[in-house]
Amino acid sequence: MSTPVDDVKARIDAIEESYEFFLAYAAQGLTTDQGAKSGGQLRDFLVKTEHALDGLADAIESAVAGRDPAAAWADLVGVVRGDARAALAAVRLVAARQGVSSQLVDNLNASVHVRALLTDLFLVDDLLGR
Repeated sequence: MSTPVDDVKARIDAIEESYEFFLAYAAQGLTTDQGAKSGGQLRDFLVKTEHALDGLADAIESAVAGRDPAAAWADLVGVVRGDARAALAAVRLVAARQGVSSQLVDNLNASVHVRALLTDLFLVDDLLGR
């Protein structure tokens, strides 16, 4: 049976795996994902990222319930909530495009919101322990 911590870790793994794919996709120099072998994979990773981000802060909040220092955890969850919301908005906008170029994905990867979220998640993952 999956625990709240397992859920958070699975979400973090999905986001990190997607980010790694996005880096590789961005390096391909494609003008569109349509017709490209990696285009279908890109769409799958965008959906995977969207699902992992949607409700991420609530999942972390559940996973850290009862941990001390409670106020510090609440503050960190608030930071993740804002960064995840901003990153999710960017991912959804990219996913809504008919043709997604490597440059667009490179810009998504470079987004300060995506990078902030990733560093938030490195911290959360480390604090939760592996």
